[in-house]
Amino acid sequence: MDKKLTLSLNGNIIETAKNYAKSNNISLSKLIESYLGSLTQEEKQEVEISPLVKSLSGVISIDKNYNIKDDYTQYLIEKYK
Repeated sequence: MDKKLTLSLNGNIIETAKNYAKSNNISLSKLIESYLGSLTQEEKQEVEISPLVKSLSGVISIDKNYNIKDDYTQYLIEKYK
């Protein structure tokens, strides 16, 4: 059973949402209903991992002490010399 709900939102957000809904051929009400439904859904949907991704899992091993920030910093220093 559908019920009416009144919301107060920022005008720019409303216009952007209306344009999004229109471009996706859905009503603004259904868009909001879908969003709220996904937020309040009790069971999380699991994403199925493809066999290719499963086969690649664990192929690369990284040292536990590896710090990506150090490498990235060094990369930027070399790039902007």
